[in-house]
Amino acid sequence: MSDPVITPELIAAHGLKPDEYDRILDIIGREPTFTELGIFSAMWNEHCSYKSSKRWLRTLPTTGPQVICGPGENAGVVDIGDGQAVIFKMESHNHPSYIEPHQGAATGVGGILRDVFTMGARPIAAMNALSFGVPTHAKTPHLVKGVVEGIGSYGNAFGVPTVGGEVRFHAAYNGNCLVNAFAAGLADTDKIFYSAASGVGMPVVYLGAKTGRDGVGGATMASAEFDDTIEEKRPTVQVGDPFTEKRLLEACLELMASGAVISIQDMGAAGLTCSAVEMGDKGGLGIRLDLENVPQREPNMTAYEMMLSESQERMLMVLKPEMEDEARAIFVKWDLDFAIVGETIPEDRFLILHNGAVKADLPLSKLSSSAPEYDRPWTPTPAAAPMKPVPAIDPLDGLRALLRSPSYAHKAWVYEQYDSMVMADTIRAPGLGAGVVRVHGTNKALAFTSDVTPRYVKANPLQGGRQAVAEAYRNLTAVGAKPLATTDNMNFGNPEKPEIMGQFVGAIQGIGEACIALDMPIVSGNVSLYNETDGQGILPTPTIGAVGILTLDQMIAGQPQAGDLAVVIGQTTGHLGQSALLAELLGREDGDAPHVDLETERRNGEFLRAQRTRLRAATDLSDGGLALAAFEMAEAAGLGLTLTAGDAGTLFGEDQARYLVAVAPEALPDLSAAAEAAGIWLDTVGTFGGDTIRLGAAQAPLTELSTLYRTAFEAAIA
Repeated sequence: MSDPVITPELIAAHGLKPDEYDRILDIIGREPTFTELGIFSAMWNEHCSYKSSKRWLRTLPTTGPQVICGPGENAGVVDIGDGQAVIFKMESHNHPSYIEPHQGAATGVGGILRDVFTMGARPIAAMNALSFGVPTHAKTPHLVKGVVEGIGSYGNAFGVPTVGGEVRFHAAYNGNCLVNAFAAGLADTDKIFYSAASGVGMPVVYLGAKTGRDGVGGATMASAEFDDTIEEKRPTVQVGDPFTEKRLLEACLELMASGAVISIQDMGAAGLTCSAVEMGDKGGLGIRLDLENVPQREPNMTAYEMMLSESQERMLMVLKPEMEDEARAIFVKWDLDFAIVGETIPEDRFLILHNGAVKADLPLSKLSSSAPEYDRPWTPTPAAAPMKPVPAIDPLDGLRALLRSPSYAHKAWVYEQYDSMVMADTIRAPGLGAGVVRVHGTNKALAFTSDVTPRYVKANPLQGGRQAVAEAYRNLTAVGAKPLATTDNMNFGNPEKPEIMGQFVGAIQGIGEACIALDMPIVSGNVSLYNETDGQGILPTPTIGAVGILTLDQMIAGQPQAGDLAVVIGQTTGHLGQSALLAELLGREDGDAPHVDLETERRNGEFLRAQRTRLRAATDLSDGGLALAAFEMAEAAGLGLTLTAGDAGTLFGEDQARYLVAVAPEALPDLSAAAEAAGIWLDTVGTFGGDTIRLGAAQAPLTELSTLYRTAFEAAIA
């Protein structure tokens, strides 16, 4: 079968602009072959090259004494003491999940797990951050059910506990849901594997499942806006097999322990192309591939299809040649393919042969580190208009509006589909604050959280970016953990629109400032742009995944008891701009995002961790303010609640740097004295107990509100 003629239409279909194609002609001095066009398309799309975002990502803080490896590898590596490291990353599978929700979400989980275990880590925890359109939109219930089912089916079968995450609904996601997957694993600090190839003439080995036609062009599709041809893109979504991935994990860890591995890279976006190019580029070497040796599950696959397939559960490795037989035996034992498909070469070449015919011969370094880099025009987000007056509200009407909203209702319908206890080290399961997993066989534990408030980022990208990191810091702190480091997933619309690029730039600035102030460097991450359908972009959603460390005796894991006092650490001024109350009760999104004082965030967090022995329970205050947080804490304990304030600002304001803690009455004097000595603002705001929820003068039975809270999510997406 002959290759198609290269035409302007074919170039455009590959996501390449005319000036980018001209750049290709300058680099290779001739017209590319069809396979070469596909390779350039894969390596130069937004998803793989970060061409619109690289300039700004370089401004983020990525180092610190705790960081062993920052961005640039498959995942970030952070020291947790005792010769151990936590390896983690977050990545998006947004476009595939909108097209085919079950497989799109499932393969998102599979891909992020491979990013972690390709570095030598055994995965110990997963999270996900999901954003959907309004429940009344025709596609939303189908998407929610498919995505949750896909995440659960893959993670549960693979055997990794899902310990946290978030789910939100907003009309901005009607045409473009977000599925951000996080995974973390443990490794010894002296047994971490990297992707840079080394040595000339070393065998390049294909590991795992066979290559099929699923996912061909997936990375290019993920770098494009959607339109009414969305259903035609279904073949670009990969199909996952978690049982194969589990075998691949065990085989890779066994192979790594044998000492045979020089470098290893998972085959994710752009498959064989991206993995081979990245290994060669990082090692300053060329790569030759003989595609007839690639294990294939479909007949008559072309070089183009094999190079761009995104079939799942595959790895690429550079192997010590003297250990080939031992390595092959390990993969045969695990019933996985093992094939030598090429070798490293000294020249700067990416040479692709198929049955002896040259299908591509390109300068390898130009495909990765020399990809286009744009300084996109951007306009700062204008200051938000002042908030319109807020009418007097019945506080219980406000609380009910939040409890019946699927964004704030109880999420058991979601997380009960996930196995959160597999591996038997989960200490704190999903449902309230950060998830916590014991470091097996030790007195240490790791806490995990995922946070962002997109309304804030849209109104004020700088403060919204700061707030995402600050909320992650508070969620870790509220379980007693010291925050260590972060990963980010930057979900935005079309970067070619200056106002969207301005949101990105502002959010990056805010995230960077917060990471420095709170000592939470960014060690890995992902950028997902062009999240638009028919020109309508999503809310700017820079999700922050964060990891903290604690010892088991430092954990704050209790619940309030009848008679405990409800105490707020941090000052309340009653900020209602961009609040959940306005959005859910009044259908408004106006005013500015709350200001984030990073020095106060750090000081209040350090105070809470120092006072953990005086606290029965703790949670941070964020969306929904005091009223929602206090209700959630009381309801989880089966208790009623009395909050003395009745005004909307005190009950529902979203001022930052605040925590709600449950304190036994006899512990309050010592806590108050410590707060006064440290200059920390402390307010006693109510009590826990009884079977009634009282907000100021309004009251309702706990059972009524609890039923609403626990049934609203399923009712919304039924």
